[in-house]
This record gives sequence, C-alpha cells and structure tokens, in this order.
Amino acid sequence: MNCLVALGGGTSPVINASLLGVISSWKDAGLGRIFGAYHGIEGVLLEQLVDLTDQPEGELAKLRHTPASGSIGTCRYKLAPDSEDYGRIVDVLAAHEVGLFVYIGGNDSMDTADKVARLARSRGLDLNVAGVPKTIDNDLGDEDRTLIDHTPGYGSTARYWAMLIRELEEENRGMISEPVSVFQAMGRRAGFITAAARLGDPNRESPLQLYFAETGIGLEHLIDNVDREVRTRGRCMVVLTEGFDVGDIGAARDGFGHVEFGASGTSAQQVVVNALNAHGLPARGLATGQLPGVLQRMTSVFRSTVDVEEAYEVGRKGVEVGLGQSGFMATILRKPGPDYGVYYDKVPLEVIANSERFLPVSWIAPSGIDVTDDFVEYAQPLIGQEMYPMPLVGGLQDFARLERIEVSQKLPEYVPVNWRG
Repeated sequence: MNCLVALGGGTSPVINASLLGVISSWKDAGLGRIFGAYHGIEGVLLEQLVDLTDQPEGELAKLRHTPASGSIGTCRYKLAPDSEDYGRIVDVLAAHEVGLFVYIGGNDSMDTADKVARLARSRGLDLNVAGVPKTIDNDLGDEDRTLIDHTPGYGSTARYWAMLIRELEEENRGMISEPVSVFQAMGRRAGFITAAARLGDPNRESPLQLYFAETGIGLEHLIDNVDREVRTRGRCMVVLTEGFDVGDIGAARDGFGHVEFGASGTSAQQVVVNALNAHGLPARGLATGQLPGVLQRMTSVFRSTVDVEEAYEVGRKGVEVGLGQSGFMATILRKPGPDYGVYYDKVPLEVIANSERFLPVSWIAPSGIDVTDDFVEYAQPLIGQEMYPMPLVGGLQDFARLERIEVSQKLPEYVPVNWRG
C-alpha cells in the first residue's frame, strides 16, 4: 500500500520537520510509495499529488531546518459539511492505493481527518487515517494538557518572542522620543504566544505588560496601566494578543470563519497605539507599534532545537500510530518530574477534533497583565538552550527544494464544492 501526507492550515517554523518524520518513518516501513498532496486538502480534491519517495536524500534532509510550507504547500479550504468533497477524498485515496493518510495540522485539520476516517470505515475501505499536530498557537487540546502538552511550532514561536523582547528592551530603553512600544502577537483569542514574551524577561526587569483576550481587560484599563508605568519607569513595552478586544476592526474571515487578523481593516495594535497617542502620554514622545504578523510562523533563525526534534519525532509517531489503527492523532506528553522530558502517544481524532484551549486562568497573574512563574516553568524548556545550527549557502539560508514529481491522475476532474458559483 501507499501513504499520502498533507499539510493543513497555517504554517509553522518546524512543520517540515514533521513532514520529514512522516517520510522517513514510512520509508523505514518499506510498504510502498509516499505521496504528498500539493497545497493540502485542495491537492487531494484536485488529485494533484507529488511523489516524495525518490526525492534526493540531500533535499529531504534539508526539510528539518526549512520553515513554513513551501515544500509541498498548504491551504485553508473548508470542506462543506457532509458534502461530496469527503467522498472525493476517499475516492482519490482509493485510486492511488493509499492505505495510510497522514494529515499534519491543527484543530480544523484534525476534524477533517476524523471525518475521512469515519467515512472510510463506513465504506469498509482498507484505509487508515492518522493526525500529526501542528500549530504555533498552542491552542489544540485541553487546558489540563492530558491530550497534548504543547504543539509543534509553539516552542519556536515562543523563542521568537523571547528573543524579540530581549532586543526590544534595548530599543525601548534608549529611545526617549518613543517611550511606549506596542507589539501584537498571533494566536487569535488564545494567549499562549503573548505569554511567551515573558520568557524574554523572566526576572521581570523590564517595564513589560501583557494583554490577553482571556482576561476581559479593555482599552481604558490598558491606557491607565500604561500611564502608571510611564509615570513610574518613564517607558513601557506592551504585547497584546491579536484577539484583544478593542472593538470593531473590520474583521476579515478565512474559509473556516476564523478572523483573519492580517487581512482585516486594522489591528488591535494600531487601535491601541492611536488611543494612547490621542490620550497623551505622561512623557515626551509617542507610542509606536509593530505587527510581526507571519514572521512569527515563518522565521527560521529563531527555531528551537527542542521544537525541531519533537516535531520530527511526532511525525514519525504519526506513521506508527496510523499503521496500528485508524482514527488517532500522535501526541506529545510531558514526563512527570522536575527535569523536562516528553513521550509520544496517541489520542482519538474524535476527541481532539475542533478542540480549542485558552491560556489557563491559573497562569495569568493577579494583575491580569502578566503570567505566573508556573507558566514560565512550563514554557521555558520548549524554547531550548542553544541556537539552531543554520546551514548557509552564499551567506543565505539553504532551504529544501523538492522536485515536483507529479503523480498521474486516475480520476475525472473535480471542482470542490465551495469553489462552485
């Protein structure tokens, strides 16, 4: 039998490490060929498959340090509920003798994987479906972390913010004409990425304030807090979750109905900057804002060594899980004890599908604008202790460039349901 692997949803700095884990584990099993869906589930629907079996080993090895999804592509296509799209997916898999379908993705991707597994089971097909987790938001699973401790991609994005805060401190303390710096973190309404900013200042030496959607703190409260900080310290650094409530921002939405903050009319960060400057700071100068955006999920230089290794291993685990039985996602769980360590297990797709967790209230400080030491203890090991070694060519990052070896189509052309007029 053959294997098909697809990437779903947004990218991450380590998603290709998971892809490499899937490819290497399948090739070790020696069961058949492995195909990649070109641009995720859309590639399955359109029967646009890439043969990954005989790719140059040197290029495959580069996947471990290649960020984002340029290797085989991804998408945000939402399958219409109970539509013929699902039947088309199963038909494509059957036509190419796929016995294992591995879907690397987040909340919505695991829901799709679960539904495909159920349909294949109802049709009596010899097809197993497995999930591999991916999301920089760390919002997959449950707050007690019994389903998954953390998701691949989060550790690297957390490291991005920790190092950014270290450098922001040097900028902010030196620019008397720009005493307030406002930054916006990704994560929708889950504050895990915003919380990671504290890792750049674990001893709380900087005038750093964190604003989470989970607290319900509003714009007026933020202005009061910043005023107080500027009066006391002469400056302030603010990091807020993109879902921090500042009112109507002209929200655009993706195919899943999620707010597409980067495509909306404005940003929470810009609203906050405008409000602070309209209010007037108790110091000379203005508040300025920055919106890192997709840099948080595509920047390679800040990758966590821990994150890369775990992403690779959970990809390998996904194949192991899928060869055992259908309808499960590989997962990462933390070993008990004072020293950081993980083990890899599985959880039912039906349990993890469309799950969503938020930053636990117990990890938010009583002030509402910081995190507790318990969060720092949880997140610190995920960012690693060393810089990830970056292979360079001509002084630039050397990323994987897989050959697009197209797999011959076997079925009639198909137009996905949500593409139709």
